[in-house]
Amino acid sequence: MAASVREKQTVALKRMLNFNAPPLKNSAAEPVWKVLIYDRFGQDIISPLLTVKELRDMGITLHLLLHSDRDPIPDVPAIFFVMPTEDNIDRICQDLRNQLAALAANAVTQVTKVYDQYLNFITLEDDMFTLCHQNKELISYHAINRADIQDTDMEAIMDTIVDSLFCFFVTLGAVPIIRCPRGNAAEMVAVKLDKKLRENLRDARNSLFTGDNMAAGQFSFQRPLFVLADRNVDMATPLHHTWTYQALIHDVLDYQLNRVVMEEGAGGGSVSCRRQTKEEEQEDVRPDGSRQVLAETQGQSVPRGGRVGPGGAGHVPDPGGRGQTPEEHHGFRGRG
Repeated sequence: MAASVREKQTVALKRMLNFNAPPLKNSAAEPVWKVLIYDRFGQDIISPLLTVKELRDMGITLHLLLHSDRDPIPDVPAIFFVMPTEDNIDRICQDLRNQLAALAANAVTQVTKVYDQYLNFITLEDDMFTLCHQNKELISYHAINRADIQDTDMEAIMDTIVDSLFCFFVTLGAVPIIRCPRGNAAEMVAVKLDKKLRENLRDARNSLFTGDNMAAGQFSFQRPLFVLADRNVDMATPLHHTWTYQALIHDVLDYQLNRVVMEEGAGGGSVSCRRQTKEEEQEDVRPDGSRQVLAETQGQSVPRGGRVGPGGAGHVPDPGGRGQTPEEHHGFRGRG
């Protein structure tokens, strides 16, 4: 598969922001100006992939949280990127009643379309993704293995994991070959995922794995191998542990959505160390320092606000905030 998961999810997001139509290839064409409304789940999905500048290039003049206080914006189309929860639906209905999305009373035709985007996972790098960030303790190792867990709770956890994995393979555009051990939670997830894939493939006309944007889907000979292991069998540790800075940071620091926040001592405040922004990654042709082996930079220190690069520790400033993500733009994370 030529394109990475990060590239495919970015393309899917841009397609959604263009009203589920392919983005215009002619950059000189004027985009349709619109407002983007998202919940915390949608924000976590967009934040690692699209910067504020990219959102503006797509015609997003304003992006706001669904449950924040918002003023009416007349004559402007709105895109709601939210999870289908009862609280979110109630809030959208409240917006319609308050005409926050330029909707007149009883003008139901103004609700153009409702789509399931199948983007319920967070891509952090080309080859790494996570199932969720908000409420992640609900599907954690502790939640699955606690002594008082009920069958209904276990089923809910398995369904949440399966739904996110299904969205991942829909975005990837490939039907996996699933392998798992028997007799544990990994087998439960594998069986449910296999059933969900087969049900979708049964109807060829409505299958999510057939279409112009899918790479041959189930007919491809380059199907990915999906090895699903139980968390008690920690495969990541012997394969890729603290040989790299990324693994070390993940073990000892609070690593969330490609950002690390380190607390100083008394009177020092907090210092935020972030990974490369998207634009810096495009300009810097050197390998990513996060995968540099620890032995190669032994004895070197990392200055405040800097990062470890292939040539050792160095300071990489953010030029004018040009690589800001929506989360940084709202001030949810400061930078030292």
